[in-house]
Amino acid sequence: MSKKAVLIGCNYEGTEGELKGCVNDVKRMYACLTERLGFEEDNIEVLIDADDSYPDPTGETIRRAITNLIQNAEPDDVLYIHYSGHGTRLPAETGDDDDTGYDECIVPTDMNLITDDDFRDFVDELPEGCKLTIVSDSCHSGGLIDESIEQIGESHVENQIEGEEQEDQQESEDRDIRNRDLPVEVLVEILKQKTGRDDLDVGKLRPTIFDVFGEEASPKMKKFIKGMITKLENYDNEEHDEEEEMEMCMALAFLKEKIEEDEEWARLVMEIEYENDQEIYAGQYRGIIPDGGILISGCQSHQTSADANPTGDPNEAYGALTNAMLTILEETDGEISYQDLVYRTRQILSETGYSQRPGLYCSDQYADAQFLG
Repeated sequence: MSKKAVLIGCNYEGTEGELKGCVNDVKRMYACLTERLGFEEDNIEVLIDADDSYPDPTGETIRRAITNLIQNAEPDDVLYIHYSGHGTRLPAETGDDDDTGYDECIVPTDMNLITDDDFRDFVDELPEGCKLTIVSDSCHSGGLIDESIEQIGESHVENQIEGEEQEDQQESEDRDIRNRDLPVEVLVEILKQKTGRDDLDVGKLRPTIFDVFGEEASPKMKKFIKGMITKLENYDNEEHDEEEEMEMCMALAFLKEKIEEDEEWARLVMEIEYENDQEIYAGQYRGIIPDGGILISGCQSHQTSADANPTGDPNEAYGALTNAMLTILEETDGEISYQDLVYRTRQILSETGYSQRPGLYCSDQYADAQFLG
């Protein structure tokens, strides 16, 4: 059995979404893995944006690192992904039976979103007996592995607390708390700055991301565009309800304009094939046949996670989830179950004034298993 990890930290320095503690989280987690949890340095890949000696955590590099992690895994290997950075969420597509009603996403430095469906695809590619633990210290991270079992949390529709809406961390001048939430509007503005394009719009974010990143875009984005082109071909011959009209209006307008400009673009989109051909088949058995995916989320789908800098020294800034987890792992010398780790992390965060509630998503057999054991 080998233990292997990918650690990802995005501070987004110089942008409207700049954070302070994400790279620090990665450095501290690296030390914990190597000094306490039995990981060898050669088996850990680090992606951070504050040091040119490491790969920049763009959408492409993150996906490539995770793909390599899984493809090189053997049965019974223990795999770990730690992500510290912004999270965001998009309303689920019309007709998409999503656990939370949203597509939760992590936000790479180039804004090339990686979605909950992408993480589900990663988990579905695991060798038999291999476990992949994902800790996402980011906003809206509850449910980040689509179609997982919610062991601890209130993100899935059936467990949501009635009347509870999006919840932000209480801003605090003495602790310099920021939210690791990147609103879609801010994401679009950063994307405009990075691409030099002024024709980007919140209402057509999915087609815009595919147009900007092409083959490097999330498979979920590719699938969405392919579906929209199919709908466009049949649009005038079908009836649509008001919700479908609202969702499709701007996206269809974008696609019509794009196809009129470049018919070859549409042809290439329709030729895209997807790696996970067993998606529908696998979905029928999720929850019956245990999978190896384990998620510890920084908060619930509707909540934000804190990026704190209590001393004002950027070298001491941290993510509230990561800091609490590392405190517990030091106290227990890593001898703690996933379930107990999440409950104790919730307790520490509540006692120190943070409103975020971490969650645990995994098959029943892993809830009481030792963390990264």
